[in-house]
Amino acid sequence: MPSSSSITLYSWCAHRLCCFQNAGTARFVPQDFRARSIRVCILRYYPDVVASCCYASPVAHNADSGIPLICRVVESVGEGVAEFQVGDHVLTVFIGECMSCKHCVSGKSNMCQKLGLERRGVMHSDQKTRFSIRGEPVYHYCAVSSFSEYTVVHSGCAVKINPAVPMDRICLLSCGVSAGLGAAWRVADISKGSSVVIFGLGTVGLSVAQGAKLRGASMIIGVDTNPEKQEKGKAFGVTDFINPEELMEPVPQVVKRLTNGGADYSFECVGDTGVVSTALQSCSDGWGLTVTLGVPKAKPEVSAHYALLLSGRTLKGSLFGGWRPKSDLPLLVDKYANKVIKQFVAEANILHRRIIPLFIN
Repeated sequence: MPSSSSITLYSWCAHRLCCFQNAGTARFVPQDFRARSIRVCILRYYPDVVASCCYASPVAHNADSGIPLICRVVESVGEGVAEFQVGDHVLTVFIGECMSCKHCVSGKSNMCQKLGLERRGVMHSDQKTRFSIRGEPVYHYCAVSSFSEYTVVHSGCAVKINPAVPMDRICLLSCGVSAGLGAAWRVADISKGSSVVIFGLGTVGLSVAQGAKLRGASMIIGVDTNPEKQEKGKAFGVTDFINPEELMEPVPQVVKRLTNGGADYSFECVGDTGVVSTALQSCSDGWGLTVTLGVPKAKPEVSAHYALLLSGRTLKGSLFGGWRPKSDLPLLVDKYANKVIKQFVAEANILHRRIIPLFIN
């Protein structure tokens, strides 16, 4: 039986776990789940489902592999969990919402003090893992582990959604799409008629572009070294495209020329702290706002000339677009149901299916 306050989710295993199975190991199902957690599963009947990897680049799987991710169905519920029942459709998220800590109560932040970003591979509740293979611990990724066939998550890191909404579309709201839309709507609060420059046109960057388009931005500049992103970006609202590798001058100079002095808003969606400085230089004196969404793999320190800030520019960070999972994600699902972001999510899935699988190969 599930332990206290836990629920169980299930999915079809991805590359690594498939390799374990092919090697002759037993089916990978976590049995040990305790207070405030649930066990969930992912349905196999969505052959075209793809998952969005956080931050700069979308991650897809072969459409024939039948490996949907992120969207899950509750399989078991532990003691102390009242908001979920077996069969509920849920989104699993890498940050939770306890509804009781200082940040959750404030309504100003999604940085939950109890269920914040977990990078050590363990459960929030007891700092232990629920997975093991041959007696060795297997760690959770960001408290979600969405590439496993079954996984255990804290009930605060799961969000119940309308079962009538297609899960192969809504899965994208678990991370990348929400992060980009929230950065444009909540964090930057883009105004109508403004100019926007986006560094990195992966899942998050394209989501920022769509958010800017829906807010009525007059110019949306996409910056990416992949020339194929020029055409793909147009479907998401990008009006101008810059490939840094084709320039003979710094990107900020080109942006300032296009925007008559600098963009009103700039977004760093690459995960490169060097690009943060470039984004700051590309926005306008006096009121320019730079939002950084990417997570750097190296050199996490940001370096920028003090004059960039002294001249009135603002640098702001964004995690998951500022959304509070339980309070806000259902509203995004409703926007999909009401066809506000339906076309965008569908196009995002099409884009994902065309990208070379990173975990299958």
